[in-house]
Formats: sequence, structure tokens, C-alpha cells
Amino acid sequence: MKTILVVDDEKNLRLLYEKELKDEGYQVVLAADAKEAMDHLGATRPDLIVLDIKMPGMDGLEALGRILSKDNTIPVILNSAFSSYRDSFMSWSADAYLTKSSDTNELKTKIRELIGTA
Repeated sequence: MKTILVVDDEKNLRLLYEKELKDEGYQVVLAADAKEAMDHLGATRPDLIVLDIKMPGMDGLEALGRILSKDNTIPVILNSAFSSYRDSFMSWSADAYLTKSSDTNELKTKIRELIGTA
């Protein structure tokens, strides 16, 4: 079973993604911020990371740099409510950039493209 690490400071969105992705057959690990995500990466290696950008403490772009320096083979989907970050060169190293939505179809489609089905 493939594992997805969801990193977002919005609890309700984390829970929505967890339910939707578990229904697709993935194992889901949740992190409320980038520091917690880095702790998870120290213990396990997910197959894919869904990463928010605007979070307290370390933002998602800084976390992306740290993730890639640790293991640049893990696909990362930046998932932000702000489409303006799409134009930032810092976000270009992510495998995908999606705007947050309660409709998870685009996210699930992109995950299947990057790592296949669970």
C-alpha cells in the first residue's frame, strides 16, 4: 500500500484529504506543520507528499527545499490556497502545483499520475 504524507495547518482539510485518500486505498500520514513533516521523514519514507505552502513556522517552500535535499525522488505536490506562489521559482521544483479545493478530484488524479493507484 502506498503512503501519502499530507502536510497542512488546516485541520479540516487534513481530515478531508485523509478520508478521500484512504477511500482510494492509500495509507495516509498527517502533519500539521513542516516541522512535524520533517520528523515523519526522519522515521519513514512516504511515496508522495502533499504540501501546503503558507503555514506557521517553516513555510512549505522552505520545507520543499529540505525535503528535496534529503530525498529528491519523493514526488511533492504543492497545494496552496494562493495561486500566486505558482509563479515563484521556489515552487518550480515541485512535481505539481494545485490550488486547494474541497473537490479532491484534481488532487486524486494528479496523485495517480505521479505514483499510480494504491
